[in-house]
Amino acid sequence: MANFMDLLQGQLQSGMLDQLANQMGGASREQTQTGTNLALSTILGALTKNASQPNGLQGLFGALDNHDGSILDNIGDLLGGQAQGKQADGMGILSHLLGGSNIFNVVEMISKGSGLNRNNSMSLLMKLAPVALGMLGKQKKQQQMQPNNLWDYLNNSQQDVRQRAPQQDLISKLLDRDGDGSAIDEIAGMGMKVLGNLFK
Repeated sequence: MANFMDLLQGQLQSGMLDQLANQMGGASREQTQTGTNLALSTILGALTKNASQPNGLQGLFGALDNHDGSILDNIGDLLGGQAQGKQADGMGILSHLLGGSNIFNVVEMISKGSGLNRNNSMSLLMKLAPVALGMLGKQKKQQQMQPNNLWDYLNNSQQDVRQRAPQQDLISKLLDRDGDGSAIDEIAGMGMKVLGNLFK
């Protein structure tokens, strides 16, 4: 089964990335790609972290019944902000995955790491969170996953990303509830070129 991050990046082919870049108000394609990589990596980390918590896996498994992948059929509308409904509620998904206070830390990290402003970084997160949930729900349905299969898939995908991109550990550090935010500056210090190539 393909790595979750590879599936997500495959879903966001060059045309979709160009569409996102056009919505970023003056940001470059490179900045948008870097921000997208950071956002997707953070969402994967948050999903894996939540699934490791007591009752978190069952909660995610049940929530995916409402994210069956159908939203990906109109991904252009989703990225363009025209999609409606619970499946497209990026802020609701982020609040559940990251917690209210951590959202702003993640936005700051994406902004510093990519060069996007905070508004564009938040916009990216809100657009990509429904894509990630839709893709995960689609995999659950197609592969007929049970909770333990879902956990294995997320955990294996996370470990694979960490092997390819050790910087992922900084994002995991940022997601810790008691993190002091120092990872933000470490991530920013890596520079755009390194971040933009994290998952190529």
